[in-house]
Amino acid sequence: MHAVTGHYTRVARNINMERLRNNYLFPEISVLELEHIKKYPNAKVISLGIGDTTEPIPDIVTLSMADYARALSTREGYRGYGAEQGNKALRKAIAETFYGDLEVKDMEVFVSDGSQCDISRLQLLLGSNVSVAVQDPIFPAYMDSSVIIGQSGDYQDETLKYRNVEYMTCGPKNHFFPNLSTTSRTDIIFFCSPNNPTGHAASREQLEQLVAFARENGSIIVYDSAYSAYITDESPRSIYEIPGAREVAIEISSFSKFAGFTGVRLGWTVVPEELLYSNKVPIINDFNRIVCTCFNGASSIAQAGGLTCLSSEGFQAMLAVVDYYKENAKILVDTFASLDLKAYGGVNAPYVWVHFPGSRSWDVFAEILEKTHIITVPGSGFGPGGEGYIRVTAFGHRETILEASTRLRSLFP
Repeated sequence: MHAVTGHYTRVARNINMERLRNNYLFPEISVLELEHIKKYPNAKVISLGIGDTTEPIPDIVTLSMADYARALSTREGYRGYGAEQGNKALRKAIAETFYGDLEVKDMEVFVSDGSQCDISRLQLLLGSNVSVAVQDPIFPAYMDSSVIIGQSGDYQDETLKYRNVEYMTCGPKNHFFPNLSTTSRTDIIFFCSPNNPTGHAASREQLEQLVAFARENGSIIVYDSAYSAYITDESPRSIYEIPGAREVAIEISSFSKFAGFTGVRLGWTVVPEELLYSNKVPIINDFNRIVCTCFNGASSIAQAGGLTCLSSEGFQAMLAVVDYYKENAKILVDTFASLDLKAYGGVNAPYVWVHFPGSRSWDVFAEILEKTHIITVPGSGFGPGGEGYIRVTAFGHRETILEASTRLRSLFP
């Protein structure tokens, strides 16, 4: 950042912004990609980095959005503000489609413009006076938003961690699940399953341990299930499959990665009525207040598309696209296996987590980019537990994934 001269205000910078260690991970990678393209203008750069979907949204979904948008130009079809909490029909469809007999009510579902935005709204709800635990490694929005809201202390160069945050190491040695017997009690536990970046889906037994731990400690779990559509085994798709979870957990999820809505923007948060503060006030009341204060509701056009996604025909079309990405992941997993590199994930999630023992993540990122023109994500960007790994995404056209496989095989013969 360049120094600024001339007039300046007398407003002090938010001390929490000063605590942020780096720029947000993914825009930083985009900058490096642009620099690489300038250096090699004739190279065909393949991005296996930022987890952005690539396959077209099925016609049945886009036509419903187009029809809704066209109707807005008629007196009969025009609609203005909708309910801040979301279209009632869509809330009901989400509850029925994703939660079935798990007792989730449509009024407990809050439709949003994506789970990442909901993370920040939840942080606003929780405030700066709560203690937090995060998986390590983990999607950086949890940690960065915790810093911004004031839940953390200063960054420590010697540990590569922020003070006042409980880092729950989740690696191969502990089956990608924290050792709760040595985990300190915190007010909030951020937990993502299937995990971004490792691709691990927590087992039923693991989630039972997590819920029991939260209940014993009087904690709240913020559970991110954005990749649940990719689960292929018996791992729970929702935290509410675990008895007692409704009293300790908020769940956020998204249409982005199962319906290709990364640009359309649509997600949801579930806040059960049974979830109470220490003074026995229902948390859903305060979250409703936050939503009504900070949000005018998700796009009505996006919600029309979301409703079609959850129709019988639309849902099957969505799952076909998910299967396409799963096959991409299998190709990548097989590629790394053939190179004698240990790769995790790629089964219950669209991410492959690849280990390079003894190497620094940013060095591996740089070498792969320089020699193969492939963008990955350095694992250390997800926390100190990610050092020595890179994350590779299965989002991509099949021909691109196959070409990336060929290039990687040539780099690590």
